[in-house]
Amino acid sequence: MLNVEKYLESGSRVLVLTGEIDASNSVELDAAISEVVQEGAKNILIDCSGLEYISSAGLGVFMSYLDEFEENNVKMVIFGLKDKVFQVFHILGLDQLISIRPTKEQALEG
Repeated sequence: MLNVEKYLESGSRVLVLTGEIDASNSVELDAAISEVVQEGAKNILIDCSGLEYISSAGLGVFMSYLDEFEENNVKMVIFGLKDKVFQVFHILGLDQLISIRPTKEQALEG
């Protein structure tokens, strides 16, 4: 199960992800990101401190936005990943493509 909460902080849209992201609910993550993009967000922070698991489908959602974000000057930063979730990003090399920071403070700084 995935829970997504959204709020605004220091001019950034923050998405708080809690639970697990898998093939059955990755569309919820996609819809949440799409919604803040349509609202005109240029800085998107993804709080993953409550994320216990992410499947390849969840990673695919993040990957699907990389080109669009680069073209439209949208900045996405993921922060608060638990070690086991970060390892999934790292093993696939996604930590080289997606901006990942340990804390919200560092994510807000860029």
